Amino acid sequence: MTKKKTILISVAVLLVSAVVTLFVFMTEPEAQREAATKKTAMLVDVVEVNRGDYTPTVIATGSVQAAKDITLSPQVGGEIISVSENFIPGSFVKKGEVLLQINPADYRNVLQLRQSDLQLARTELSVEMGRQNVARKDFELIGGDFSPEDKALVLRKPQLEAAKANVAASEAAVSQARLDLQRTTIRAPFDAHIISRDVNVGSQVAPGAVLGRLVGMDEYWVVANVPLSKVNWLSFAENEATGASEVKIIDDTSWPEGVYRKGKLFRLVGALEPQTRLARVLIAVPDPLARMARADTVPPLMIGTFVEAHIEAREIQDAIRLNRDYLRKDETVWVMEDGKLRIRDVEILFQDAEYAYIKEGLSDRDRVVTTDLSTVVEGAGLRTEKAGAPAGAAQQDEGVQD
Repeated sequence: MTKKKTILISVAVLLVSAVVTLFVFMTEPEAQREAATKKTAMLVDVVEVNRGDYTPTVIATGSVQAAKDITLSPQVGGEIISVSENFIPGSFVKKGEVLLQINPADYRNVLQLRQSDLQLARTELSVEMGRQNVARKDFELIGGDFSPEDKALVLRKPQLEAAKANVAASEAAVSQARLDLQRTTIRAPFDAHIISRDVNVGSQVAPGAVLGRLVGMDEYWVVANVPLSKVNWLSFAENEATGASEVKIIDDTSWPEGVYRKGKLFRLVGALEPQTRLARVLIAVPDPLARMARADTVPPLMIGTFVEAHIEAREIQDAIRLNRDYLRKDETVWVMEDGKLRIRDVEILFQDAEYAYIKEGLSDRDRVVTTDLSTVVEGAGLRTEKAGAPAGAAQQDEGVQD
């Protein structure tokens, strides 16, 4: 076979192969895209709501302080000669119990001197009274017409008044000396818990010196901060018509879970807290040191402790209580109605830490959507897991069909 003939055969084979390949590609089936609609609805969880009467809770934080808190000071000076064995930090004392004794010797001497002065003044008064009788008889013998001023001088009235004034001054001096002597004995002004003691036997004290710190043990206060908008929902002890709001005092850091102390809302402090601009309220807690109860059932309150106060607000009647997590933007609520999403505007009366109390916008047996949705459109189809997809509720998807 010649070289020219070989080349022609090769070219012919290539041409045939190209024609066959082109035919195959031209006759291949072509995939077609068709629009398909699959009717589904968004799966959600719902909660049914009903109207009722509720007592919301206002949660506030504050610190514990004593209702009675004094710095004990003497009214007279001197040397401390005795200290009561109960006058030590942590002890409890009764009202009138002797705590300290200042040396009374100097004050006894002063009292005796003042009593002597009083006796002399009374003697002078008695002598002057005798002189008054003599002056009166002389005046009757002399007779004559005297002016009122001259008559008073003749009858020694100025001398009598001076003698009476001297007696009165001496009596006051005796009373003061006796009072100073009594003040050398330092007593507890009320049933108290001793916080500190700053003197000992032999200490020299002056009037106004610090002897120690005492706090009353009948009642402590919790000074709590409350948002100003919630103050009108609280009832204080001074309002006898409604009574004071009940309060639970909780110390999460020190007390076991579920343990709390009871108190009453006592007073509204007439000034805002400077830093937070919150209203300050006083909560009264009786028997704060748990001396009237078993120590293993009621924990004592410690002054300065930071606590949480759960305050009962006034009762809200005929309202719907809804978890705050189910409130949506701009005070709206999502409701499932006939398989459709409805966006309701609601009127919120009050909100506490957990719930919103709704007056208008929801009705009994409304089904509130609790699921967070990525697409929120009025009228969108909804379904629950039990009910399945309702008829007519559609959401479009695209598919590919070969």
